[in-house]
Amino acid sequence: MLNETAYAKINLALHVRRRRQDGYHDLETLFAFVDDGDRLVAAPASADRLTTRGEFAGKIDDPFGNIVAKALGALAHGAGWAVELEKRLPVAAGLGGGSADAGAIFRMVEQTHGLPDDWRTRAAKLGADVPACVLSTTCIGTGTGTDLVPVPSDLAGTPVLLVNPREAVPTGPVFKAWDGIDRGPMPGGSVRAIALAGRNDLQGPAIAICPAVADVLQALEDTAPFLARMSGSGATCFALYDSVEALHAAAEKLARDHPQWWQLAGSLR
Repeated sequence: MLNETAYAKINLALHVRRRRQDGYHDLETLFAFVDDGDRLVAAPASADRLTTRGEFAGKIDDPFGNIVAKALGALAHGAGWAVELEKRLPVAAGLGGGSADAGAIFRMVEQTHGLPDDWRTRAAKLGADVPACVLSTTCIGTGTGTDLVPVPSDLAGTPVLLVNPREAVPTGPVFKAWDGIDRGPMPGGSVRAIALAGRNDLQGPAIAICPAVADVLQALEDTAPFLARMSGSGATCFALYDSVEALHAAAEKLARDHPQWWQLAGSLR
């Protein structure tokens, strides 16, 4: 029996530099991961099969064609695995939920059979965030986000609150709404320095599509974090705090003021 957490991905900074001829975008992003997320359990079986449960399981339209099944098909892992996915992260939320699930499968295969030398290429074919989610450590991503450089993080252990207004925001329309203006490269320095001086160029386009993102950001700002920002293409936003006490106070305030919103409290890995 294998157990693995699909750690929630956040983009501490996300700079969109240009549209490419192939329809993708050149990015500079700082990936970080929260110490919680979806949960997967796998056991030997005669053939691969996937069952889903959890709050957001119903948002997966085709369990047999989703990214977990594709990850299983991308790697040799024996006769078969019966995988149970507890879907705890919202879908189309900027947290790399599906990519994180695939990353967890890759780590399970690594434990039992090892990964092939070309695992990064196989992971990238499943999605631009998947290679980073396989590593699930702080790293800088360039290109489409698949060219990765792990970096030591001075934010490891930082209390973090994730909040989503329970509105799905598909990635494609947000990138399409980007105005095409290159606002400059991601800054250098420590992870904390990059996060504080960086930005998310998709935050404005996402708010235009889903105004509730602005409400979430304002509510987080009102809890006095040292950083609040949208992750990925939205709609999830995160806030970083100087203490666990401040995190818990913020989580309680938002649960009281906005009980309809989803939230997850944890620490950066």
